[in-house]
Amino acid sequence: MITRFGSLYAGHVDLDNIGFEGTPVNDRWLSDDHLATVLDKAEAIVTTMDRLGYSTFWAAEHRLQREGYECIPNLLLHFVHLAHLTKNIKFGCGFNVAPMWHPLRLAEDFAVADRLTGGRIIFGVGRGYHSRECDVLGAPSTAIDNEANRELFEDQVEILVKAFNEAAFSHYSKHYTIPPKIPYRGYELQEVTLVPKPLTTPVEIWQPIVSATDRAMDFMAKYNIHGIIGGGAAAGGATDKVMNAYREAQARVGRDLKLGGNLIVGYSIHIAETEAKAIEQARPFFEENMKMFGPLGFVRGLDDEKLAALADPKRARSAGLPTLEEAVEAGSWLVGPPGLIIEKLQEVQSRYPGLEEVNVGSVIGTPQAVICEQLERFAKEVMPAFTGQTELATAD
Repeated sequence: MITRFGSLYAGHVDLDNIGFEGTPVNDRWLSDDHLATVLDKAEAIVTTMDRLGYSTFWAAEHRLQREGYECIPNLLLHFVHLAHLTKNIKFGCGFNVAPMWHPLRLAEDFAVADRLTGGRIIFGVGRGYHSRECDVLGAPSTAIDNEANRELFEDQVEILVKAFNEAAFSHYSKHYTIPPKIPYRGYELQEVTLVPKPLTTPVEIWQPIVSATDRAMDFMAKYNIHGIIGGGAAAGGATDKVMNAYREAQARVGRDLKLGGNLIVGYSIHIAETEAKAIEQARPFFEENMKMFGPLGFVRGLDDEKLAALADPKRARSAGLPTLEEAVEAGSWLVGPPGLIIEKLQEVQSRYPGLEEVNVGSVIGTPQAVICEQLERFAKEVMPAFTGQTELATAD
């Protein structure tokens, strides 16, 4: 039963000249002052969400993006600040890119931020697909060496789980020697302790589900990692295949979940008087988002010829690129009048009875005013059809 709603903000600043005919992605190079407006934009979004009763503000960790698309390099530091400006909303790490961190530093920073915010931060980890980010910091990205990235990521998650949950621990692997067996103050190191520990243990960990391979699903089940499907780089919406794969992997380790349990599904939304009007208004944002993520492999059906056209304002419109109408038909976008969106979410709720939370948001390219207006409309015109279910369930 869906009773909670959050939203994922990838960290884009307001951009001009967007859409297929707009400025090519690689031609954007924004000023430092413009890039820093991401902090004010995030503050406007999260205070709006807190006022309206949203559950969780999710944000993405990215760096070195002078184009202005994903501009928040330190989620935990940012969340401590935002927590002081809000009352109830939680903050989801969507996601800390583990290969760009030493796992002990990430564990420490999360624990401190978790305590400073009174337990309002949700921990999340991702593998890292931007080669300009991971590889520049000395770790393999999925784009350059997928297997090396996965191997490092899995090793790091094991360390994080040990650090969070064990009184003292050691870890020896291909990538890490924790601790080295060296003398310290009269004895030889054999183990170390995370100081401080997070406010609540075991720590709930979230991870994006993109490929949904058996290996990935079994890894998540091993550590009881919860999953987010859609939103950010990945197309929104849920599929029975992914939902069932996650549930079956959990069952293999003895967890009996309802279909959709321990998962969040993300959708891109745009509310307007009609579906046609919503599509017309959101089309430039959809196109700018495709320009950003298409070359990174997150848009299906783009061969080399179409990718080249996508980067050319003169050719993109006539290149047969994916359309917003197709995304709406596929279910990754929810657009139109509130009643239609309620109807579609009720269908999702019926199909996945274990699903309790949905993320709704605006894609890269959407200006602050539109994001906040859409969050306001959704909270007032769609959310009440679902959040009230908690009271009904309790009464029963």
